[in-house]
Amino acid sequence: MEAFLVFLQKSPLNMVLFAATIVSGGMLIWPFIGRLTKPGKVVGPVEAVQLINRRDAVVIDVRDAAEYGSGHIAGARHIPQGQLQSRLKELEKVKTRPLIVTCATGNRSHAASALLQKQGYAEVYSLQGGLAAWRQAGIPLEK
Repeated sequence: MEAFLVFLQKSPLNMVLFAATIVSGGMLIWPFIGRLTKPGKVVGPVEAVQLINRRDAVVIDVRDAAEYGSGHIAGARHIPQGQLQSRLKELEKVKTRPLIVTCATGNRSHAASALLQKQGYAEVYSLQGGLAAWRQAGIPLEK
């Protein structure tokens, strides 16, 4: 260890390269840490389409009305995040089906997914990256 410290001190470039190695390693690990801290399961756009087609999953869009009106996943139910708690009875009929919660970028959907899981919905997924990822995957939206 002492030899390594001497090596770092011999040249400022060695210290810069070592720091760059530490930072780049941290950047590689950060997405994995982020997934561990967010509750619930996540699916990408392709997996979401498969759940919808194969298992008749229900899509819940938790964005605001203006965002929803600008384009949404075909057949998605619009329940803004602020109203989700009070409108849970609307989802009682689909409690046994997989639920895919989506928002604009994936941040609000994680909180909504956690709420649904606490209410006893067993199979709840958050759309990773939200509708931004959906658009990027080239999957069409409905207006």
